[in-house]
Amino acid sequence: MANTSSAKKATRKIVRRAAINKNRRSRVRTYIRQIEEALASGDKAAAQAAFKIAEPELMRAATKGVIHKNTASRKVSRLAQRVKVLSA
Repeated sequence: MANTSSAKKATRKIVRRAAINKNRRSRVRTYIRQIEEALASGDKAAAQAAFKIAEPELMRAATKGVIHKNTASRKVSRLAQRVKVLSA
């Protein structure tokens, strides 16, 4: 257990930050799932709309350090390719 006041404050900050990161990661997963469902159903308009919402959310998560920048770029690229194939 933390003994100094600064260590106690650090643990409070870590708990708060972990909760925020968990929330962000959950949002990203939700948006990706919405794209996956639209792709699976073959709904072109829904897939494009979901992708338009998910892309900035992924990049925001990368900016905030929740996921790595290259991971976000890879996911965006692969999802964009799948949406493009569906609409073609």
